[in-house]
Amino acid sequence: MPTGQERATIVRRAVRVAVAASAGFYPLLYGAGLPVMALYALFAPIAVGLLSPVPGSGRQRVSVMLRALPPALVLATLGTLLAVQTWAAVVGMLAVGFVLAFAAVGGPRPAGVAPGLQLFYILACFPPYAPGTLGQRLAGLSLGVLALAACELLLPDPSAASYPERLARALGEAARGAAPGGVPPEKLREAGARLRLASVPPAERPAGAGRTDRALEQGGRAVRRLLDQLATLAETPPAGPDPASAALLDRVSELCATCARFLRTGTGPPVAGALEAAMRDFQAERVRLASGPPGERPPVEVLRRQSQVLALAESARMAEITTDVAVHGHPTEPAVPRRLFWYAELSTPRLWARRVTGNVTFRSVLFQNALRTALGLAAARAVAGSLDLSHGFWVLLAVLTLGRTTAGATWRAVRLAVAGNAAGAFVAGALLIGLGPHTDAYAALLAPVMLVAFALGPLLGIAYAQGLFTLVVATAFAQIEPVTWRLSEARMIDVVTGSVIGLLCGLLAWPAGARREVHRAMAELLRVCAELVPVTAQALLTPADGSRAAGPKTLPDGYRTAGPLPDRSRAAGPRTLPGVHRLRLAEAAYAQYRTEAPGEDTRTDWHAMLIAANHMLLGAHWLPRFGLRPEAGVSAPAAAWARATAEELVAETDRIAAELTGAPAPVRRWTAPDGPPPTPLSVDLEVWMTSLAHQLTRIDSSLTPPPGPDASPVTPSRRRTAPPG
Repeated sequence: MPTGQERATIVRRAVRVAVAASAGFYPLLYGAGLPVMALYALFAPIAVGLLSPVPGSGRQRVSVMLRALPPALVLATLGTLLAVQTWAAVVGMLAVGFVLAFAAVGGPRPAGVAPGLQLFYILACFPPYAPGTLGQRLAGLSLGVLALAACELLLPDPSAASYPERLARALGEAARGAAPGGVPPEKLREAGARLRLASVPPAERPAGAGRTDRALEQGGRAVRRLLDQLATLAETPPAGPDPASAALLDRVSELCATCARFLRTGTGPPVAGALEAAMRDFQAERVRLASGPPGERPPVEVLRRQSQVLALAESARMAEITTDVAVHGHPTEPAVPRRLFWYAELSTPRLWARRVTGNVTFRSVLFQNALRTALGLAAARAVAGSLDLSHGFWVLLAVLTLGRTTAGATWRAVRLAVAGNAAGAFVAGALLIGLGPHTDAYAALLAPVMLVAFALGPLLGIAYAQGLFTLVVATAFAQIEPVTWRLSEARMIDVVTGSVIGLLCGLLAWPAGARREVHRAMAELLRVCAELVPVTAQALLTPADGSRAAGPKTLPDGYRTAGPLPDRSRAAGPRTLPGVHRLRLAEAAYAQYRTEAPGEDTRTDWHAMLIAANHMLLGAHWLPRFGLRPEAGVSAPAAAWARATAEELVAETDRIAAELTGAPAPVRRWTAPDGPPPTPLSVDLEVWMTSLAHQLTRIDSSLTPPPGPDASPVTPSRRRTAPPG
């Protein structure tokens, strides 16, 4: 059931659309005597304000509507000209339908306005072929959109906090969490959850392809990770004195507070590179302590905690860089590592080209949805034109509004819509028979019927919405030309025809929606990211050669940092762009899957898979840059543990990926050596890979059905030893 705020939003929208439609329809029909212009002035607010869920506050929607008006005029012109032949209208519908549906790659606002733009082409591409009325059509469309824009300004929805403001609040919470005294772990995690895009209104989500939106989205993930790391750190109190960690946490707290202020005001940016220098000093202090006399070395628990502090400092450093890019629109200092901030120095056209080409694949749910929609609309236009259906526009409207991403959801929507239309057609037929040709009665009924239909329909569901919209159609068309009860019959036939076409498309084109795609996308994501684990381990196991002696800073007792080189922007690093691309496809598939089956498959931990992939991607960058390795190479036990664990992690990830796609999954066991030496190198790797092992264990347990009452606790095919640590 809608909440009180949602009900208020629906009612305000109903008032705006009804007022805007009436403001254009009545004067043009009864004052100017221009029925074609009046029809488009009536339809435009309904298409853009009701049938297109444009997100945002009043001013944001007005901006979207005004920018969409020129394309709307072009589409109405194109539809008017292509109505000359059915085949021309069908080809145009196929192209227009795909392009506008695929516009969802641009984010919620293009996706929201796309159905309205499609409807402008659809309405114009049906007979009669009347290019002489093009001027009236365009004028009516413009008046309708402008009237709705005025109503949006006069009766706006309250604005929501912007994503930069949400990010600033979360950074402020992180600053308090890193300071002495801290914040309770549950509050830190709640602050991070508020940054999840699912918790942010669609209009405020940084979903564009430009540098600013990409930086805000990446910054949101970095701050969420930082808050979770701070919460985990707060749950494990220090095992002993650790002034080095306390000093680095103070720097993290100061940086977060500065970034929050910078996001809000655009002034006073943090000092570039200061945190990175503090992280390197922190590592040098770790080595100094670990290389001291045996009785003075810190316990392993302290070294592990220091590794956690270093990891959360890296998350804060990423938040610093993304804040810089988000505020300035470009990095003022080189964004290091460049592979992780690959977008920071690319032009906006190139970024959009990457976004589009990256989704031109049958593995993209956005591409699948666009192709399904385009084929359905083209087929509907061909059927309506071939059968010469009266008011065939309603056939395409049914395909567009009732189509869902799964065949099951489409069938449920169609059943309700047909039932609602049947009831609405019965009432509308009785109304037309009872009132007859009395135009003044229909004129008096139209405005209140629109208000009731547009308010109660979304509140009560599809059946009520379809039935009430049938009444709106009947009262409107009865004023434009003489009609009989056969109008209700024609609408019923058209809706059923469109529903059948939509169902066939849903059955033939990806009937399961994102269900299969989310399995396949997650499996490919895990496989691609798992390849980074042995590469990262090897980067810290390989001794530094003499050719790089002038590069990284030499530390006590023969230890040195793993990087970066003096020209940090050119330092070699793992190839993570394929993983980043797979991550975006997997996130899109997961987002759609959650809307398709909100109450199904609650056991599988899809979110844990995304977290594990992020864990691999980020560790592959920060460990080679900030980890330590001995000058002459690591000890044999440490190297054996790291390599064996990396191989087992890859094998376990491959097995989980195979299980996701239904392929035969080999049996795997954890065989990593126990007791890795407590050196800074082995602790850094141990913390990273042990955390990943626990995440994979959690994912695996979510894929394993709970045992039945007669099942043994551990089946032979699933047995394995516990992960190290």
